[in-house]
Amino acid sequence: MKEIFGGVYKNRRVMVTGHTGFKGSWLCLWLLKLGAKVAGYSIDVPTSPSNFEILGLKDRIKHVNGDIGDIGSLRKAIRDFSPDIIFHLAAQSLARYSYDVPLETFHTNMGGTVNLLECLRSSGSVKAAVIVTSDKCYQNFELERGYREDDVLGGEDPYSSSKACAELATRTYMKAFFTGGDSIRIATARAGNVIGGGDWAKDRVIPDCVRAFSAGKKMIVRNPDATRPWQHVLEPLGGYLLLGEHLLRGRGKISGEAFNFGPNSEIVKSVREVLKLFIRHWGGGSWKYKPLNDGKKESKLLRLCCDKALERLGWSAVLNFEESIDMTADWYKAYYGGYADMSDFSRSQIEQYIKKAIDNRASWAKRS
Repeated sequence: MKEIFGGVYKNRRVMVTGHTGFKGSWLCLWLLKLGAKVAGYSIDVPTSPSNFEILGLKDRIKHVNGDIGDIGSLRKAIRDFSPDIIFHLAAQSLARYSYDVPLETFHTNMGGTVNLLECLRSSGSVKAAVIVTSDKCYQNFELERGYREDDVLGGEDPYSSSKACAELATRTYMKAFFTGGDSIRIATARAGNVIGGGDWAKDRVIPDCVRAFSAGKKMIVRNPDATRPWQHVLEPLGGYLLLGEHLLRGRGKISGEAFNFGPNSEIVKSVREVLKLFIRHWGGGSWKYKPLNDGKKESKLLRLCCDKALERLGWSAVLNFEESIDMTADWYKAYYGGYADMSDFSRSQIEQYIKKAIDNRASWAKRS
């Protein structure tokens, strides 16, 4: 396990902002398996239940409670831990909720990213940083083709716009301050909709399913025909780790670049198709359509083109649609079934994913 990604994370000091969230907690668990020394920086535990707490990460990493909007606190955390690389995931991550808290959304997603970039300017330890934004950073014209990294950025809701702003801010800092040969190497990552065990966020299809089905209720669906690039959470995390490896090693001319991490084209499915398969793997459940006319716009169609990640990094998705749903349902069934050690179960899913990657001859999984 410690030799994948070329063993680059073994004994490395790695900081993850937003480590208490769904993706951040999975990333911390994977980094620990890679032999990294991990610190996390986050303002709170965002949900209850919480994947971060279920995995017992507070006692296994350096846990720093801090606001990404507080540059003084962030700078101190970076100085005290002296990380080699930072994965920046801290965000207000809910598109519909961003309509209720637009100021908080921009302050966290754009302002927090600028705070991190400013801290990097004075850091004496950080060699690389992966800034995670979103597939929703693109101006969405409901195109059938997948959006490419050089397409127009934008957004008609506060969340999407704030992520586009984070991309623009990162590009500006790269051009203005990180241009020398010995500068910190930085890249941005844009991922599609993630699913997987341990997500309890509001207004997300799988968590809404789990909450309803575990209580014996019908799930309420706003837009069953909305189409998204669904992928298991381990897919983009593998992409982030591979991108981090390339940045740490100075491989290729990727510093200052943006990369999409999304599923294979056949996994661009509607909410209706996700529900059908999840119900089958869960073993029952039902839903009903109830549109919300609250003025909160949601895109109907969103696709990503991930050719650049394949060509420049050698990354491609590992799981098919059914495998992604199956792993997700298995995790929640284990949790609600009283599985004794969900941290162990989650580690076994990472191992299962890596074995699949090896079988698929993924470059990052076989290098030593």
